[in-house]
Amino acid sequence: MAIPPPPGPQQPEGQHPPQGAPPGAPGTSGPYPPPNPQVPNPQGPYQQGSYPGPYQQAPYQQGPYQQSPYGTPYQTWGQGYSPYNRPAPVNGLAIAALVLGVLCFLPGVGLVLGIVALVQIGRRGERGKGMAIGGIVMSSIGALLVGLMFATGGADDFWKGFSEGAAGNTFSLSKGECFDAPGDSLEGLAYDVDTVPCAGKHDAEVFASVTVAGDAFPGDSAVTDQADDKCYALMDAYAMDAWAVPDNVDVYYFTPTAQSWRIGDREITCMFGNTDEQGTLTGSLRKDVTTLDGDQFAYLDAARLLNTAMDSGPDEEYVEDDLPGHKKWARRVSDAITEQTGQLRRHTFDPAVSGQVEALLKNLDRSRKEWEKAAEARDADAFYAHYEKGAKLIDGSTTVTTREALGLATTPPAGGSGGADGGGEGGSGMEV
Repeated sequence: MAIPPPPGPQQPEGQHPPQGAPPGAPGTSGPYPPPNPQVPNPQGPYQQGSYPGPYQQAPYQQGPYQQSPYGTPYQTWGQGYSPYNRPAPVNGLAIAALVLGVLCFLPGVGLVLGIVALVQIGRRGERGKGMAIGGIVMSSIGALLVGLMFATGGADDFWKGFSEGAAGNTFSLSKGECFDAPGDSLEGLAYDVDTVPCAGKHDAEVFASVTVAGDAFPGDSAVTDQADDKCYALMDAYAMDAWAVPDNVDVYYFTPTAQSWRIGDREITCMFGNTDEQGTLTGSLRKDVTTLDGDQFAYLDAARLLNTAMDSGPDEEYVEDDLPGHKKWARRVSDAITEQTGQLRRHTFDPAVSGQVEALLKNLDRSRKEWEKAAEARDADAFYAHYEKGAKLIDGSTTVTTREALGLATTPPAGGSGGADGGGEGGSGMEV
């Protein structure tokens, strides 16, 4: 610890001037006036108290610090002054240009933003020059790639792929595919299915697809009605031999929803499914030109003409309630038989089955004449008489021999008489 030296001879004790005191301050000698004898200095030559006396001179300013009356220094900052150096802000357009350049999205916009950002950075002294230049370079590359895609047709392929990818969120099934549904149920909402070989057990088999027209979603009810009409009309083109379709199989369909419509789903998927609870199908039900031989296809294709006419009967079950309507229906059946027999005669059948086909043609000719007479009937009784004879000649039992020779199913569907048409109900449901 250092000991202060004794006072010098020229400075009497008790009259040391305060350190840094100006001329004339109390306690000075020489050219300074003597101290006021009425004001004692209780603390000696150096001021060390925490509280100044009533006449003590206020502390002096010493740079950025000011002596607090409590002895604690504090720093004074003027309003708006920060003790830290703030960096220059980053230009927002430079950031946007870099983002657009990296994403290769709207390259023309990214290029323009990058150029404008460079101008603003030079004028304002902002940061981000590297980002602006990077955005310009990458946007330029993106613009060249876009131009190349349009020139080579790649843009169209990209958009098609994007659309198909978006629609792929709603799974797609093709004609002839078989699948298992989640929970083994073909009712309710379906988000995905598992395709399986048709030769084994499966829940359903797709037989047709229909595209729903229009830009706006028509509503669940309208889509369902359209699916019901289209799918039942298309089932015979896939399963031409209706006798080969089991009685516990019916038509089901997947339809777009309001949500899937927004991403491009427009497809109605028609399928066969088992109506039994937890029931499954085994083997394919497909009987069309891809699976039938020439003779089988010729026979079933001609039979479809009669199927269509037989299914076009009037809404009224009783002839007495709508005789004109039933007479028109009889005319349609007569014309269909004429067309059917003509198509069968134009095809050259294998000799092994030609004899059975000729026998069938004779029955069809006789049936056609009865239907023609029913179309000219004067009253309901006359209509009934000719209708019964004509329907009996095309009853399912008359076609079993021909079908067997052709290798087709020989058991008529339940609920109807079948008929020489090769399928269907064999009548209009009319009660006689």
